[in-house]
Amino acid sequence: MIDLRFSESELEARRDHITGFIREQVEAAGVDGVVLGLSGGIDSTTVAYLAVEGLGADAVHGLVLPARVSSDENMSDAERVARDLEIGYDVIEVEPVVDAFLEAYPEAEGDHEAVGNARARVRAVFNYLVANHEHRLVLGTGNRSEAAVGYFTKYGDGAVDCHPIGNLYKQQIRQLARSLGVPENLVTKTPTAELWADQTDEDELGIDYDTLDAILVTHVDGPLSVGATARRLEVDPDTVEMVRGLYAASAHKRTVPPSPEPLE
Repeated sequence: MIDLRFSESELEARRDHITGFIREQVEAAGVDGVVLGLSGGIDSTTVAYLAVEGLGADAVHGLVLPARVSSDENMSDAERVARDLEIGYDVIEVEPVVDAFLEAYPEAEGDHEAVGNARARVRAVFNYLVANHEHRLVLGTGNRSEAAVGYFTKYGDGAVDCHPIGNLYKQQIRQLARSLGVPENLVTKTPTAELWADQTDEDELGIDYDTLDAILVTHVDGPLSVGATARRLEVDPDTVEMVRGLYAASAHKRTVPPSPEPLE
């Protein structure tokens, strides 16, 4: 596969650039700090470390938002990140709100995708409830790999004020996390959005992140054809086509909702 890691000087520059970006976003909005959801995974953990580095711990508020399908390990890791960084945090249960939705619309009961996306959107509502109350911005934790294939919930984890790591591939986030001192067990943890029981990112996508990143770099974001990408990476052309299809099908998630063209 392709090595996307930065050189030491590039890594330091990227780290400074992101922490500066977070400060600029806060200053431009005239707010008092930031809120972010902590899942115990590598992406939210990395953003939390960057936010503390850029703003200081007092300006960062973490939210741990467990649902019925959340593992105790991940929620424990999320709280550990907050304690390690010495940031204020709250634990708010998501499931009572989701249950209220299903009581109002029981037809969706058992539809794990619809209910899973509802969980993500409830988390977004809590992020903004706290952010509005405390005069803060909501930091996103999405990365370039997931955005490219639409692996996020529209108006859920995609509903944020800015994406500090939004231009980094997963492989690069792991490298950045290590440079920030993130514990190795969090760096190497199996990624999961925990939208339903036993869900993992790579099982749902049908591809591991290193392969996904390589296809994005060489084909979707790069110049190589499907065939050339398959040969370069030694993968099946159908896998490249699948990633290309995910990218095309999720274009609507990466743009604002469309309006009709103005009449002449």
